Amino acid sequence: MNIDEIRRSIQQGSYTISFTHTEKLRRRKIELAVIEEAVSNGQIIESYPDDPRGPSCLILGFTNTKRPIHVVCGHLGRDHILIITAYEPDREEWESDWKTRKGKKQP
Repeated sequence: MNIDEIRRSIQQGSYTISFTHTEKLRRRKIELAVIEEAVSNGQIIESYPDDPRGPSCLILGFTNTKRPIHVVCGHLGRDHILIITAYEPDREEWESDWKTRKGKKQP
C-alpha cells in the first residue's frame, strides 16, 4: 500500500468504514474528520501484506491539536480504501514516538 494512493482515495471520498467498527469509533470519540486529518498528514508505520482481509497497513497521523491517531486501512478495490479501524495509541503499548510498539526489537 502506498500513502499517496491512500490520501488520494480519502480526499476523493473513495473509502468505506468497516461496519463492525463504526460503533467503536463513536465510543472512542473518533470522528470522520479526525480520520481524514490523520491520514492527510500521516505515514505508514506497519504493513500487513498477509492480513486475511487483504493487504492492509497502519498509519500514524496527528490532528491539528497534536492528538496521535492510528488508522488501519486496506484496499476494497481499485482506488477504494477500507478504513478497518482507528484509535488513539495507548502509552502502555507504544513508545513516545507512537511508531514503535513497546518491547519490539528494532532491525
